[in-house]
Amino acid sequence: MLEEQYVLMGIVVGVIILLAIVLHYVPFVLWLSAKVSGVQISLLQLFLMRIRNVPPGVIVQAMIEAHKAGLENITRDSLEAHYLAGGNVERVVHALVSASKANIELSFQMATAIDLAGRDVFEAVQMSVNPKVIDTPHVTAVAKDGIQLIAIARVTVRANIKRLVGGAGEDTVLARVGEGIVSSIGSSENHKAVLENPDSISKLVLSKGLDAGTAFEILSIDIADIDIGKNIGAALQIDQANADKNIAQAKAEERRAMAVALEQENKARAQEARAHVIEAEAEVPKAMAEAFRSGNLGIMDYYRMKNIQADTAMRDNIAKE
Repeated sequence: MLEEQYVLMGIVVGVIILLAIVLHYVPFVLWLSAKVSGVQISLLQLFLMRIRNVPPGVIVQAMIEAHKAGLENITRDSLEAHYLAGGNVERVVHALVSASKANIELSFQMATAIDLAGRDVFEAVQMSVNPKVIDTPHVTAVAKDGIQLIAIARVTVRANIKRLVGGAGEDTVLARVGEGIVSSIGSSENHKAVLENPDSISKLVLSKGLDAGTAFEILSIDIADIDIGKNIGAALQIDQANADKNIAQAKAEERRAMAVALEQENKARAQEARAHVIEAEAEVPKAMAEAFRSGNLGIMDYYRMKNIQADTAMRDNIAKE
């Protein structure tokens, strides 16, 4: 009797396991939900989805949502293909439903292409309906009078569905807006004109068509804040004056060094000349002795020469006193 109970329990457990396996591969409840919602799909197709590693719940739920929204051009095969390609089926269907309700032209092929490109197609549709505000970082520019200005701009953009694939992103828009602000401030005669009319920057930047080639359409550019920075012109003049002073000092030092070198050279020449004089004076006694011996110089001539030397020395002393 006990053995029969064990056998019966084993049969029940086996039936339960078999039923779970069958319900897993043949989701009857999901098929019934699709039928009730008006979506035509067979149990065989749901079973084949399991074999292809495609979650039937995701595909059926997307088909029900599309059917209820009136999107009849979305088929099971297209949804399966997009899932197998690595796309987000739920996000694509949400985007198509939102675009249909907002009267935005968006085809299934475009939506899947945007999704596979790595962009959030549902967020793009929402941005088309509700534009997004992007704050630029601090943009530093210098007016013609040398005063530095620091500006912050708020850019209102709307997603351009047709350019989402291959279009540049937010970073490119911010970079172009920053470049336009720098160009506008740099062309101003003085910083006071910019502070008085900040909207002139917005008009000039907005007229340049900065959204060309991007995935967005720029609706407006508003200058949120402008602060005065450093006096770059004065700083440059100070730096130039210091540079000129250093150059003048270097040239003066060069001239001083040349003068010192010339003085040393003149001293060397004078010393050399004195040495020649001393050497010549040393030859005078020899010449006089030779003149005495040869008879060319007499004793009276010698005394007259001594008197002349004494008179010369006396005049020198008187002149010094």
